[in-house]
Amino acid sequence: MVLLGLVVFTFLPFYTLSHTFPIEVWLKQLSLFLYWTGAYFLVIKVLLPKLLYRNKGTLFALSLLLVLFGASVLNNRIDNAIRFTEVVEKNLPASHAGNTSPTGDMGAVLMTILVCGIGVIIVITQKIQQDQLQKIGTELAYLKTQINPHFFFNVLHTIYGLTDQDTAKAKDSIYTLSHMMRYVLYHGEKTTLSQELQFVESYNKLMRLRVPADVQIIFEKPTFIDDVPIAPMIILPFIENAYKHGISSLYPSFIYMNVTQAADVIEIEVRNSSFGDKPGELEDSNGIGLANTRRRLNLLYPGRHTLIVDDNKTNKEFSIHLKLSIA
Repeated sequence: MVLLGLVVFTFLPFYTLSHTFPIEVWLKQLSLFLYWTGAYFLVIKVLLPKLLYRNKGTLFALSLLLVLFGASVLNNRIDNAIRFTEVVEKNLPASHAGNTSPTGDMGAVLMTILVCGIGVIIVITQKIQQDQLQKIGTELAYLKTQINPHFFFNVLHTIYGLTDQDTAKAKDSIYTLSHMMRYVLYHGEKTTLSQELQFVESYNKLMRLRVPADVQIIFEKPTFIDDVPIAPMIILPFIENAYKHGISSLYPSFIYMNVTQAADVIEIEVRNSSFGDKPGELEDSNGIGLANTRRRLNLLYPGRHTLIVDDNKTNKEFSIHLKLSIA
């Protein structure tokens, strides 16, 4: 786009009068075009990455001054060689004599400043965007490394409790966990909704082995799933929270999980029992898990999600409602 604009600026003013100018004029314009093109790529490919980005600001500024000085020298020497002013005045129609003037040294320098300035703006803008994306990617990776060990710690603790009670169930749990670990290891940034829901079902299968038999656990999902992409491990922390804070061996308990889908909108609802001695806020006791999920949502779905948390003390029910726009 920059080079296209440069072509238009360099040749268009003379193109409308092409039948009046000799070849020397076009050779001058071509020489300036090649110089400006070279200056543009010199700035974006060499001066910025090799000097400015390595904290060599003084050398970068001096190099730019040399580029500008070179434009002036080139323009001046070409003008003298082909007697540009005389050629233009001789071949310019009288009707345009007062409207067009030859490009002087200052014009060449100003154009060089414009070309180099555009290059600097474009490259610095791209670098800022890349740095932001890299920072977000690093933060997401860090958040996920916190969530996954936390999840596996809870599951392994559950399996450990089964080893002395029911060896067969413990073996089955280890087999299920191995599939879950494969999911976590091989699904980095994106997975599908069906795979995520299958992962949730595997987690529920493990947790049912640990909770009291009278706890009501309901998981509802769409009969037909449109396999849209979704961030992995984005649903699980809410369900972990329900198992952690919604189960009691003394009082009636329940966990209700519902996932619905309408086109590119996914809604997740998790409700569980709430007890007075349990924390009613969306936060784990050590700050790992749900707090990070909030941050992951803000990074992965900015402006495309809503999260409603309700701790109803009257009904003794804690609930979250997450709405994701995948499009």
